[in-house]
Amino acid sequence: MQQPLSDITLQRARAWESLTKKAFGVLSFDQFRKIYQILFEGEVLPIAWLPHPDAMPEPNLSKLMKKMSFSDYASCYQWSIAHRKQFWKNVLEVLDIKLDKPFDKVLNLDQGAEHPHWLLGAQMNIVRSCFKAKPDKVALIISDENNNIRKYTYQQLDSLSKRVASGLLNMGLVPQDRVVLYLPLGVEAVAAYLGIIRAGMVAVLVADSFSPQELKKRIQLSQAKAVLTVEEYQYGGKSLHIYDKVKKAEAPLTVVIASSGDTDLRENDLLWDEFLEDEYADFYSSPPDQMISILFSSGTTKDPKAIPWTQLTPIKCAADAYFHQDVHAEDILTWTTGMGWMMGPWSIFGAMINQATLALFTGSAASKAFGQFVANSGVTILGTIPSLVKSWRNSGVMEGFQWKVRVFSSTGEPSQAEDYLYLMWLARFRAPVIEYCGGTEIGGGYITGSVVQPASPGTFTTPTLGLQLVFQDEKSGQIGSDQEGEVFIVPPSIGLSQHILNRDHHEEYFEGTPFWKEGLPLRKHGDVYRKVAVVAGTTFYKSMGRSDDSMNLGGIKVSALEIEEILNEHPSIFETAAVAVPPAEGGPEELFIFYVPSVAVPDENILKKQLQERLSETLNPLFRIKKIVAREHLPRTASNKLMRRSLRKDFEEIEGK
Repeated sequence: MQQPLSDITLQRARAWESLTKKAFGVLSFDQFRKIYQILFEGEVLPIAWLPHPDAMPEPNLSKLMKKMSFSDYASCYQWSIAHRKQFWKNVLEVLDIKLDKPFDKVLNLDQGAEHPHWLLGAQMNIVRSCFKAKPDKVALIISDENNNIRKYTYQQLDSLSKRVASGLLNMGLVPQDRVVLYLPLGVEAVAAYLGIIRAGMVAVLVADSFSPQELKKRIQLSQAKAVLTVEEYQYGGKSLHIYDKVKKAEAPLTVVIASSGDTDLRENDLLWDEFLEDEYADFYSSPPDQMISILFSSGTTKDPKAIPWTQLTPIKCAADAYFHQDVHAEDILTWTTGMGWMMGPWSIFGAMINQATLALFTGSAASKAFGQFVANSGVTILGTIPSLVKSWRNSGVMEGFQWKVRVFSSTGEPSQAEDYLYLMWLARFRAPVIEYCGGTEIGGGYITGSVVQPASPGTFTTPTLGLQLVFQDEKSGQIGSDQEGEVFIVPPSIGLSQHILNRDHHEEYFEGTPFWKEGLPLRKHGDVYRKVAVVAGTTFYKSMGRSDDSMNLGGIKVSALEIEEILNEHPSIFETAAVAVPPAEGGPEELFIFYVPSVAVPDENILKKQLQERLSETLNPLFRIKKIVAREHLPRTASNKLMRRSLRKDFEEIEGK
């Protein structure tokens, strides 16, 4: 049930597959890389992995295709968008989503595609669907940089989430009250997240890498009434004092997971063990569109967009995990992410609704301890970001482990082809890398790969099931092979946001966009893709970055204006322009700062260091400045809008110096 390739491409792909099986352990990665380049020289699409019809376990997509009598994936995808109601009803059945009251309609479009009503009339609590596995099955495997592995069953996690829900109710909180989670992704984070939603409240997710100022901003935007955090934890061999940042942010009532016996609590704050109550809290039942979580994504002003997730969003997470990451109940899934980013809650729902095991590592994923954790935990599905893979390749720290990974997934930023190949080498070339791109406001991906299609480094092979895309060039025409175009989503689809707490949702995603067939509005997202080629019905796409003023640094979307506002406060700076550009060889975007000095700059290296310190302390330490470039003035339009696209074109000139 896989897409056939041309004879020559297929022959080369099979020769590569045979070589990797016979020569692994004999040839080094560099030798494999050189052979790969020679073998596929002149090929538009070098194929690094082929699907097998006798794969074990049988791909979930193959099961769906058999059930619906589709002979190929393309037919399956077309059915999923042509018959959306039937597809999503099928998803509810396959995922065994638990409803307290059945729906009257799968989809109601009386208010148009921009405002759909899914599962009309239903009542539910999505956390109920997270605890369908047998009580004694392992739900979580937790480890740290000292390789201290702990395991928790579904029953134990269920009990702990009930105690969290009861503790929140005992504090006097009520359904739809908001609680911030500002802590690493571990057992307490998962139990707290599920406990908050179980009680009908709203979990506000903030990355613990954010500064006190950024935490305070998000507390205020969400109007949170409480915070759950950790006193400190180890990351990269250093102790990170998280509770100290909560104090500096002047956060409301806070529950602290202690790491020592003498935690210096503020007045009225509680220790985790004191906060937990006996498990009497039941599931709070509400309509499917009830808000369960708030996540943040940068927009085009200084305040981040506060994006609500509803009870429908986890269905999108779990569906993508089931069909595209191919998560089975027997799998052990991990993702190099944190609680403040969408892949944190995505991983919880993607694993638990599919009755799999979620493996979580507290600490630096760039450490040898992480590689040991993947091996010791028996991880079978590993999700990560390209910039981390690049660091693994540079350091060699992940080499020598006996990984059991059968599927990799890469998200957050564009992949570099050779790093992609290196990642596959770490698992003896047995696992494909499923490229996966989406957004917080989508609840998952909109374009991806699959285990029933061939994999070519750094490319996508399909929109996600149930979601239709349109690629348009600047003249609004459809793109052909080797052409670029901005991606638009054709609504509706489960998972797509319909509200933003601090923005006009229509203005953000629909204002000024063209209409599609049958008058359907197109929803903008801001990414640009190149259609590389169409091979026997499979279209391969490559990410070309953003079309607007936002950028993607280390897998985190951020507004250029946010960065510029911080850097413009430096006394030597008159104004700046932040520009992110992918390297010529492909891969994660790099941050260039063009600046106009207000005074003479005696040492540009010192200025760069000072700007980096401001960026790390005020916004995020993961954002790294590649280079700063002085200009007498910055290019602007007649309406005084900064022309960042013009500055991006200077990239090749700068690199050539």
